[in-house]
Amino acid sequence: MAAPQLYPAFARYNSWMNKKLYALCAGLPDEERKRDRKAFFASLHGTLNHILLADRVWMLRFTGDRERFASRDRDDKPIHPRGLDHVLYDDFDLLRSERVRTDAQILGWVCGLDEPQLDVPLVYHTIVTDEDWEVPLWWGLSHFFNHQTHHRGQVTTLLSQLGIDPGLTDLVVFLHDEEERKA
Repeated sequence: MAAPQLYPAFARYNSWMNKKLYALCAGLPDEERKRDRKAFFASLHGTLNHILLADRVWMLRFTGDRERFASRDRDDKPIHPRGLDHVLYDDFDLLRSERVRTDAQILGWVCGLDEPQLDVPLVYHTIVTDEDWEVPLWWGLSHFFNHQTHHRGQVTTLLSQLGIDPGLTDLVVFLHDEEERKA
């Protein structure tokens, strides 16, 4: 089983990559971010929305904190996603600020985990197979961070197709740079 310090490292990497990709996407006109590029969630904007939506679904499963991980519109009204492709935020700046807020919440939560908590059963209903599942928390957390990386890989591919180089994206590069900054 993975040690508890692994998940805060993944959360820091997650935040670093999201900041990097959102900065690159911010340089594109809105119509380019939203253009259907035949990706699984159609566009850059759609893919970024999906990652945020899925992160919030998982954080709700992990914490049970509906208030903290609910998506809300500009008027603070709850958004009720209709599926995994639901666009939470059509406005890119709002999507970006919600991403930053959620990344901070993820980091804060995983930093409070200890070794025994990672083996606690996580019981949830999955919409993918329409079943109730029970797995150790560490399985859910590992999937959570892997899912983010998977879809960010799609974002980097779409950016590369537009001639935008996302630069180095490897976890080991991030961890090495983080250690260098500490020294």
